[in-house]
Amino acid sequence: MDPIEQLLAERACQRLLLDLVRRLDLGGPGSAADLFTEDATWAWPEGDRLVKGRAALRAHYDAHPADCHARRLMADVRVHVTSPNTARATSYFTTYRVDDTPPCPPVRIGHYEDTLRRTPTGAWLLATRTLHLPHDGPTPRL
Repeated sequence: MDPIEQLLAERACQRLLLDLVRRLDLGGPGSAADLFTEDATWAWPEGDRLVKGRAALRAHYDAHPADCHARRLMADVRVHVTSPNTARATSYFTTYRVDDTPPCPPVRIGHYEDTLRRTPTGAWLLATRTLHLPHDGPTPRL
């Protein structure tokens, strides 16, 4: 890949990861599944949880209670393009619960390790996402 193509691919992958957070926080959470490949997986190794496939991801996101609100902060999103159609990414996050009693302390901190694939149409999608929490405990549901 030439340097400009690599930069464009990196930016597209970064944008995808930020769009995912925005959809989870502000849009219909189920629409976040559209940013994953049909055969995508999302794993929580510490809690032994795994969601497989876009349909299962949509059901997972849609199952969140409507009155449960959170805001996620993403930082240090680093993308490594491994080929014209594949990339790996690492990003750090802090999740805050949003309720009526500010200030709201962080509920979770950790990082994600992702693999991304470019579709035949040129769009980048998440193929795998693995959540890592520094305390090695199960992931609480918000």
